[in-house]
Amino acid sequence: MRRALILSGLALAACGAATPGEQGDRPLTGKARALDGDTVSIDFRLSGADAFDSRQLCRIDSGCYPCGKLAQDATARMLRSGEATIRMVGASSYGRPVAIVTVNGSDLGEQLIAQGWAVPATRYLGDYRARAARYMEAYEEARTGRRGVHAGAWIDPEKWRRGERLACERR
Repeated sequence: MRRALILSGLALAACGAATPGEQGDRPLTGKARALDGDTVSIDFRLSGADAFDSRQLCRIDSGCYPCGKLAQDATARMLRSGEATIRMVGASSYGRPVAIVTVNGSDLGEQLIAQGWAVPATRYLGDYRARAARYMEAYEEARTGRRGVHAGAWIDPEKWRRGERLACERR
């Protein structure tokens, strides 16, 4: 019997399975939805990066454009480009759990900020000072390089969620 338990433990370890009480046992709580019969999705927010809402518009010289949809598309492209690692951190935001996401080792929030499709929300990073500094540096580079929304006028995503709009959105 003891030999069977040892062999079972070795087999589980070789397969990478988590044993009770390990990190894999930590529950993830959030609003879930079914993608199909055996696939469930839970929405969560990126820690420290506030991307433009999918319905949000921004303005350049030629008029308003769907910057929020472009932010969503950029996120989707990055997620499709490789394997994502999701590390849950902090409390919920807007009713969703908060996470740091990396794709092939690259911080998704930092990349969205660097491309001009998100702004830093460093007040939510708390003890992650190095990450906050990287996010601010990425923001300054996007701003000076006029990347993404920095090529024109935009409303901060947090203010936009509270109802503030560009003139072209109020028509």
